[in-house]
Amino acid sequence: MTTHGDIRKQPVPAGQSWLVLGFLSVLWGGSFFFYKVLAPVLPPATLVLGRVGLAALALHAVLFMNGSRLSLTPYLLRWFLILGAFNCALPFCLYAWSERFVPSGVAATLNATTPVFTAVAMHLTTKDERLTRSVVTGIGCAFAGVAVLVGHNLVSGLSLTELPGELACLGATTSYAIGNALSRKLAGVTPLHLATGQLTGAAVVVAPFAIVIDRFWTLPPIALSGWAALFGIALLSTALAYLIYFRILTVHGATRAALVTFLVPVSALIMGAVFLGETIAWNTAAGACLIGLGLAAIDGRLMRRLWRREDPTAA
Repeated sequence: MTTHGDIRKQPVPAGQSWLVLGFLSVLWGGSFFFYKVLAPVLPPATLVLGRVGLAALALHAVLFMNGSRLSLTPYLLRWFLILGAFNCALPFCLYAWSERFVPSGVAATLNATTPVFTAVAMHLTTKDERLTRSVVTGIGCAFAGVAVLVGHNLVSGLSLTELPGELACLGATTSYAIGNALSRKLAGVTPLHLATGQLTGAAVVVAPFAIVIDRFWTLPPIALSGWAALFGIALLSTALAYLIYFRILTVHGATRAALVTFLVPVSALIMGAVFLGETIAWNTAAGACLIGLGLAAIDGRLMRRLWRREDPTAA
């Protein structure tokens, strides 16, 4: 069995690393579209139970085909429930509820604050992922890019009608940050087992709410498009995306893995231009450039060339 320590010894080409990060952003960018389709027809807990339940079943099947199974010792069971709550159940429910009030673009924009909260959480809870000048500079630059990219949507959304949804999105990003930091507690678990255990734990956490509050069996049947969106968000935006995410998390750390949220608005706008004929405005190009500079700064290689040394000084 490959452990986190074994995986860290495997070199990953820089170009391949960013390509995988971009692909993950497309998968997660699609989740906001799927939420917008499903939010009017399914209550949050039921929607999330379908998402994490189907995704967990898919990953259990992958484990079975690999000749493995999920180990559920009391220690692992406890952490799978905790991580499932903070990384899946709570934020997924918050986003599912928020998109009843805010556009998917606004939700994706607020989701881009996840690296900020994650970097702070890692700074407070670890010794090897500290806030450096390059990280702080990169986060500021990338966040400015997101603001330029979809700032008009965010500003227009700041109303009493949409404020509850926006606060729910920020609550989701805070939950992600806590979950990212807590994921370090399971350093000896492979990415596939961690993703499977976390999604299984999330299903256990959210199921009582879907049963007691939503009474999901009494809901009216959803259309074929709804089922397609549910399978899309479960199998593509969750099962496959979490496999890729935990791989990045293992190799590069939580702060780098969380950077994918900066790319999600970009991916959504590109998909809109290609499939919906939407025009990419000047602020889109400017925002994408700022995000690219921010990612380069957080990656560290650009800053090392400028400063000609590593930057170990905490901000």
